[in-house]
Order: sequence, then structure tokens, then C-alpha cells
Amino acid sequence: MEIVLRPIGYVRNSFNSKEKMDYDEDISEIVVYEEFVPGLYRIEDEEYITIIFYFHLSNEEKLITVRRDGKETGVFASRSPNRPNHLGIATGRLLKREGNVLTVKGIDCLNQTPVLDIKPKSRKFDGVDG
Repeated sequence: MEIVLRPIGYVRNSFNSKEKMDYDEDISEIVVYEEFVPGLYRIEDEEYITIIFYFHLSNEEKLITVRRDGKETGVFASRSPNRPNHLGIATGRLLKREGNVLTVKGIDCLNQTPVLDIKPKSRKFDGVDG
């Protein structure tokens, strides 16, 4: 089975590596390609959104990794970019929408990260308040 994904946009910020990021406070923009702008209808009604993205700078695949807390785990028990499909998720606070640009606080994506999908954070489906 072949799965083909196409980006709906990309992340715009000043971060080219994770070393200088403050995951909770940094502001990023999600630039959505014009053909997908109708899909943003009423997104500004959401307080938090989840971004599904592609780890475009990752060229490794490791099934055993070391987490940020120093513990060795399997990749599926971590947030490592070195995954079989190089997919990541990040949930952030939606600060505003201006046309095709979403301003988001608190996502850990690097500049030019391809965005594959955007979803509202959901208490029912995400199992969290908010």
C-alpha cells in the first residue's frame, strides 16, 4: 500500500534548531496554501489547535531512542523526530487568524516545517480539558 500525503502549508518562525526554542512561549505562524483556505472557516472559534507535521530535517529512523528526560525508550514512547514515518504533532494556542495565516503559541516546530493537517483540540478525542 502506498500512502501519499501533500502539505497544506508550512510553519514560519525564526527557529532552525530546537536548542533555542522555548516550547511554551514561542510564537509561530502556520501559513496555509491558498487552495486550502476554505478549510480554515471558523477556525478562529477554537482556542487550541493540533498541527500534524512532517519532520523534514530528520533523516534517521531509530526504534530505540533517548527522551529529553534522559530515559531510553522505544520511539513510540517518545516524541523523537527519528521515527519510521517522520510524523509529528504539536498542540498550541491559536492567537489569531489573518487570511491564510494562523498565529500559534507553544508549538515545537522548526521554520519551514511542512504542515500536513490541522485539527481543533478536543476534550472528547484528546482526553484533556480545554
